[in-house]
Amino acid sequence: MQGNKTFTMIKPDGVANNYIGAILDKIIAAGFNIKAMKYTRLSRQEAETFYAIHSERPFFGELVEYMSSGPIVAAILEKENAVEDFRTLIGATDPAKAAEGTIRKMYAESISANAVHGSDSDENAAIEGAFFFSGREIF
Repeated sequence: MQGNKTFTMIKPDGVANNYIGAILDKIIAAGFNIKAMKYTRLSRQEAETFYAIHSERPFFGELVEYMSSGPIVAAILEKENAVEDFRTLIGATDPAKAAEGTIRKMYAESISANAVHGSDSDENAAIEGAFFFSGREIF
C-alpha cells in the first residue's frame, strides 16, 4: 500500500529565485496538503548528513556545498499516493528532460540546481521528514 505523506524541499536556487510561492501554489493545486513546513538553512554538516547516501559519489562535495549555500524550505505533504504523485509533479532531475508543466521544467536551472527535492520512496520520505521535523508525529 502506498503512503499518503512525502517530503519535499525547495532548494537554494528555488528560494534565491523567489519561486517559493509559485512552487507551493503548484503543489497545492495538485491536491497536496501541507502538513508541516519550515524555512531554514542547512549547515555543511547537516547537508553532509542528509545526503550521506551519496557520500561516495563524485558530486557529493558540490552537492553539500550547494545545499548549504542558502536557505531552503522543507515540507511534509499529504495526499493519497503522495510519493509517486509528487515525483510526477516535480519532473525529471534534468529540467531539459522534464515534462512540460512540471516544477523542474518551469523553475529549475540545471541538473544540480533543480529547484526542488522529492522523496523517492515511502521509507525515505519518513527518514527525510524526520530529519527536519524531529519530535513531531508527521508520519
